[in-house]
Amino acid sequence: MGSSLFRYCVPCLFGLEGLVADELRRMDLPEVRAEDGRVFFSGTLADCVRANISLRCGERVLLQLGSFPAPTFDALFEGVRALPWGSLLPKDASFPVTGYCLNSALFSVPDCQRIVKKAVVESMKTRWKLEQFPETGAEYKIRFSIRKDQADLFLDTSGTPLHKRGYRPAHTEAALRETLAAAMVKLARYRGKGDFCDPFCGSGTIAIEAALAALNRAPGLYRSFAAENWAFVDPALWRQARAEALVAEYTGDYHITASDIDPRAVQIAQENAVRAGVEHLIDFRVADAAAFSKKTERGVIVTNPPYGERLLDVQQAEELYRRFGAALSKPGNEGWSLYLLSSDADFEHCFGKPADKKRKLYNGMIKCDLYMYFK
Repeated sequence: MGSSLFRYCVPCLFGLEGLVADELRRMDLPEVRAEDGRVFFSGTLADCVRANISLRCGERVLLQLGSFPAPTFDALFEGVRALPWGSLLPKDASFPVTGYCLNSALFSVPDCQRIVKKAVVESMKTRWKLEQFPETGAEYKIRFSIRKDQADLFLDTSGTPLHKRGYRPAHTEAALRETLAAAMVKLARYRGKGDFCDPFCGSGTIAIEAALAALNRAPGLYRSFAAENWAFVDPALWRQARAEALVAEYTGDYHITASDIDPRAVQIAQENAVRAGVEHLIDFRVADAAAFSKKTERGVIVTNPPYGERLLDVQQAEELYRRFGAALSKPGNEGWSLYLLSSDADFEHCFGKPADKKRKLYNGMIKCDLYMYFK
């Protein structure tokens, strides 16, 4: 099974599909195809392991078991039962079912969960000659999606979402998801050269992801994954992928600064950086972004200031944008490019300058724009 080709799906935040597809192509994975909110690719089990350990912007790696029309519950049941569950799941496997329905005749997620679970049990009965399954062993989480009456069935190889790198048990309110922070760093084209700064650092996620990118450190290197406990995935694949990731790391002299007006936030950011193993690469400071003053010949600011609808009221947020824009426009700060995420449609007006480019992204369920200002 180790050399067999499977089809995989990587769900992602809306707006990040192209970045995830690019990551997969850089891993030399074939048949990469992006659609809304997810990216498909083909590969071996070894490729699945590499993707879990190395992806910066994807949320999970799902092994696709089948895709079929499911306009009715009967069609869903028969389609699921026909899949090779018994050849993949041991008789003691725990197999919870989760999923979603979108623009389909089948719209009740709980009903679909029950149908999928029942069909898997019937398939397992044929293989294991049992009437009941204890579900006391390793977890093989089953995920389904039903879009426009087309059902896709997956096994979740990641378990805990990929954005949970393991370095951020503590965070400030409204913390940015690690995968979105990594995407912002990638869009800013930061790879360790020049100065990097986040003047609204909060729990430090953007600066930490910048440090990981500079090191070329695989974000999943030191965390665990559901498929590490699966009987049909050779443990040697995980050891080999981690060893290869370590060899691929860089060393260098990096100039990364992270600051926030809140001393408690800076303390949390420092603690998170220690857990990520990059505290020696980031200069943490307590500072007011509205008084920003830092010269650079080649620098990039990547930041996620507070949104009016989340932490501050709209008036306070917009006043903060005005003050930060005024600070950046002062002589001496000309060397910085800026990549700033905001949900405020009036951001450019408040900031005092139209963006050179904008890109629509989603911070959770909040529709945002990444405002890009080049030098």
